[in-house]
Amino acid sequence: MTDLYPVRRALLSVSDKTGLIELGRALAGKGVELLSTGGSAKTLRDAGLDVKDVSEVTGFPEMMDGRVKTLHPKVHGGLLALRDNAEHVKAMDEHGIGGIDLLVVNLYPFEAALARGADYDEMIENIDIGGPAMIRASAKNHGFVATVVDVEDYDALIAELEANDGQTTYAFRQKLAQIAYARTGAYDAAVSNWMADAIGETAPRRRVVAGQIKQTLRYGENPHQSAAFYTDGSDRPGVATFTQHQGKELSYNNINDTDAAFELVAEFDPAESPAVAVIKHANPCGVAKGATLLQAYQNAFDCDRTSAFGGIVALNQALDAETAKAITEIFTEVVIAPGASDEAKAIFATKKNLRLLTTEGLPQVLAKLNTIRQVAGGYLFQDKDAGFIGMDDLKVVTEKAPTPEQMKDLLFAWKVAKHVKSNAIVYVKNQATVGVGAGQMSRLDSALIAAKKAERMAEAMGLPQPLTIGSAVASDAFFPFPDGLLEAAAAGATCVIQPGGSMRDNEVIDAANEAGLAMVFTGMRHFRH
Repeated sequence: MTDLYPVRRALLSVSDKTGLIELGRALAGKGVELLSTGGSAKTLRDAGLDVKDVSEVTGFPEMMDGRVKTLHPKVHGGLLALRDNAEHVKAMDEHGIGGIDLLVVNLYPFEAALARGADYDEMIENIDIGGPAMIRASAKNHGFVATVVDVEDYDALIAELEANDGQTTYAFRQKLAQIAYARTGAYDAAVSNWMADAIGETAPRRRVVAGQIKQTLRYGENPHQSAAFYTDGSDRPGVATFTQHQGKELSYNNINDTDAAFELVAEFDPAESPAVAVIKHANPCGVAKGATLLQAYQNAFDCDRTSAFGGIVALNQALDAETAKAITEIFTEVVIAPGASDEAKAIFATKKNLRLLTTEGLPQVLAKLNTIRQVAGGYLFQDKDAGFIGMDDLKVVTEKAPTPEQMKDLLFAWKVAKHVKSNAIVYVKNQATVGVGAGQMSRLDSALIAAKKAERMAEAMGLPQPLTIGSAVASDAFFPFPDGLLEAAAAGATCVIQPGGSMRDNEVIDAANEAGLAMVFTGMRHFRH
């Protein structure tokens, strides 16, 4: 095997015709013979290029609506033959098989059909057979054959041929082969995962996950960890679909925290009212609605001003100038919103390190999605927590029922608690968090921490008493004992929302009645580990 190998004959068969004519001209300019199929051949021929149809090479016409056109020994033999193997060369000569030194293929647009909601039969017709077969054959024989599967690699191929007098290097062919196998793997993953959903298979024997690089990151959670950001190919608005208008490159932690912030704020319908979430280390420092976006931001910020420093701000409406100005008054890492006014962008431009991301939409929080977590030796798959509780789903279990205003705060607190690491306790007053306790090993400690934070904020703001006085409190899971509930009551909470389901529910309900609390059960928990 030699390092350099000439490209004398190329097969081009693509669904996406982007850049095809320019590539064909570049290859023809190097004296490369062009083979092609169907629409690709027509595109090249219409551009004035000399092209030979694969059917001329195989002696068979394209048939069965194009399902059979390249599945032939004169194609696969030309891709797979080892040029330095005498027996292979002899077989090529005996059977009139010409070598193919370059394969350019992109596949039927299966993922695009999936994204637009094509029906079952159309999805089946968009499963490519000949393309993946040729790609795999060509990539296997990368000692002699270059395989290009992405339009973005056309320029690199042309540059490689220019630099090496019409030849490719072994290292270049190796890199292309790796990309090729990743592409066929991702394609098969899309097909198998779609089919599992189509037939209602919730736990298929094998799961395949594929991603496409969006960004190589400077490092992971810590500087000694390498990292990269991959997208799953969906167009669901969120942190993977952002446009970055300014600021430093996003880090691993920025992306993780921004996702947490945007998924949380999307719980609140922008048509009903503005809402803002401030996040630090994937937990909310503060979340609030308001009559204006500015008011929502200020109320969210006032929940925990200390933790908000260096945090992530997510908005459910387009960023305006007044809110942008308020945000710039403290150090903020990232702001993400569905959009931003020109005035807001101009204000942020004075803070060169502040990242501004827009997405042209909010995540669909009730969408059917999977979440994946790696464990030693495997992966945990589950449905995304899209659980929704409305007013009619609540069960009043105490002698005192919540007032309509308390019900609003309880449901607000419940939505926030869904996005707080367990054990989660969230105090809310007037549609704004006033205390958040997250990630503790006991629910009692979460209640204490949230109340203590509220006390500190009251002192810092010069308030006569903590805002937990008269608040609603949410617990992401049941109270196993009355102690956490009573701690919330001691902090000033007057009503409680929790899943229920404890062995000691009656004991907890009795404690709530004795403390004069109104309490509702949801019948649903929101663990977030």
